Amino acid sequence: MSQDQTATRDVLLRGLRPIMFDRYPGDNKTQLPPGDKLYLDGGTVVLPAENVMSFLTAVNTTSAPKRLLDKREYKDVCGAFQCFVEIMEENIPFLRDGKPIKFSGFGDGDPDPRTGIFVDKRVARLDRGVPNPKERPVLPLPWELRLTIKLYANQEVGEPMLRQMFVEGGVALGFGTFRGRFGKFEVAEWQ
Repeated sequence: MSQDQTATRDVLLRGLRPIMFDRYPGDNKTQLPPGDKLYLDGGTVVLPAENVMSFLTAVNTTSAPKRLLDKREYKDVCGAFQCFVEIMEENIPFLRDGKPIKFSGFGDGDPDPRTGIFVDKRVARLDRGVPNPKERPVLPLPWELRLTIKLYANQEVGEPMLRQMFVEGGVALGFGTFRGRFGKFEVAEWQ
């Protein structure tokens, strides 16, 4: 694609590591139970398109451009992706064997018998070593995401840069929380 053409690509991302979730409830006081920290759409486990856009455009937290590009360049790339990239789905279903992954709940036990989603329990350390116990749901492998990406014609970023962010950023960063350790993926298709 030249930079004067709009391109739409069907992309398949395949998980390389389990993905951990920690959906934000809207304030810092509300404590959600682990099952409510998943992103769900009618029981299907999804990744909101805004999370993919954050992966491409965040400047105040780690994003693929911030992690992979020179510090003098990444803000411009993030800004260009914000302007010229669109994820066509609002909520992207996680897939296993080509079918949406449906969460059935933890019930009395752990993990979820249908999906294998389990609760990771660990203690994060805040400033000055203050313990912060966390319980977060984790979707084990295998998982995939199929999404449609539109790159509008522009003079700032092209398809090679966008694809590079998914290819290299998927391994270096990934999706979800505790990124870099969890949520790594590879680009299985880019059509």
